[in-house]
Order: sequence, then structure tokens, then C-alpha cells
Amino acid sequence: MDKIKLEILGLSASHSQSGSFALVLGEEYGNRRLPIIIGMFEAQAIAIEMEKIVSNRPMTHDLFKSFADSFQINLHEIIISDLREGVFYAKIVCSFADGSNYIELDARPSDAVAIALRFDVPIYAIESVLSEAGIVLSEEEEEEGTKSSAKERKQPKKQKKASTKATSQGELSSLSIEKLQTMMESAIAKEDYESAARIRDELNRRNS
Repeated sequence: MDKIKLEILGLSASHSQSGSFALVLGEEYGNRRLPIIIGMFEAQAIAIEMEKIVSNRPMTHDLFKSFADSFQINLHEIIISDLREGVFYAKIVCSFADGSNYIELDARPSDAVAIALRFDVPIYAIESVLSEAGIVLSEEEEEEGTKSSAKERKQPKKQKKASTKATSQGELSSLSIEKLQTMMESAIAKEDYESAARIRDELNRRNS
């Protein structure tokens, strides 16, 4: 099982779905990006930990960490392990403090990432998932991305408008592959990873 280490590149508010965000993960030593659409509460849980904001009362993921610490359960890593019918799946890998009884817990990627941040453990994706769902940046786009500071890239920001309104799956299905590829390049250039993810899914559907 080939695992690729990922880092969190940012959270972008959705401009087409109220309350949705695009969580953008990227290869640590590569040019592939993995955008995952998540809910508002999960995005908030990730953003709060990224910015090291302490809430008055423990959130759900904070409670998970307190529970694990109290019972001496170690977290080792989280893995985005599968992609089925457009839905991502993840596993939380943990064990008891003595290193015994390794267990993989099924989780949503958004929850797994929020928990990984609190435990300061690495985030991985299976190569097959990244190959199928990853968006490859050109050398120029990758170089432009490296000019932004890590802090700036990690801060939630409003999504830029796409160059076309045809972003729903129904509208995308009527477009040619050449048009979709052009739209994909435009969406990536604008850092509109939500639209890029939709176009990616449509291209994958046609190639399957």
C-alpha cells in the first residue's frame, strides 16, 4: 500500500453551495492537489486548530483528544484510504500507549484531518486515490503557489469566481472533454478548487 504524505494548503469558501468549503491538500514533495468538499462545521473545526484558537468549551474533536489521552491511546496517522462514487473515506490509525493492538477507525476525511491537527500526526493518501482524484498543477502554477507564505495559504478565504457559470454536474455533462480540460486549467489558475473538483469528477466519470 503506497502512501503519499500530504499537507494542508488551505480552506476555501464555496461560492455555489452555501455552508460548504473546499479543503485543499497537497503532496509534500509533488505537484498534485486533492480538493475535498466539506461542511461548515468541519471546516470551522479545522480552521480553529490551524489558527490555534482556544474555545471556551471543548469541541467534538477536542473531546476526542481528551478521551484518547485519558485512556492512553496514541494516534499515529490518518489515511485517506478510498474514493467510491465520488465519496472520500479515511482511516484513523491508533494503538494503546504500549504499542499494542493497532486499530484503524473509519472516519470522514474532514473529521480525520481535524483530529490529525490536534494530535499533530501526519496525513497520508493512498496513491490510487491521489492518482484518481488529484489535480496536477503545471510547473508555472506550482511555482506561483510557492510564492505565497504558508500562513497565507492556510487562512480561509473567499473563493474567486470561476470564468464560467457551468459548474454544476448537470451543466458539465453537456460539455466536451476539450472544454472541460480548458475549464479545469482555468479553475486551477484561479485557485477555484471546488469547481476543479467537480470538473475532475466529470472527467473521471467519462473515462471510467
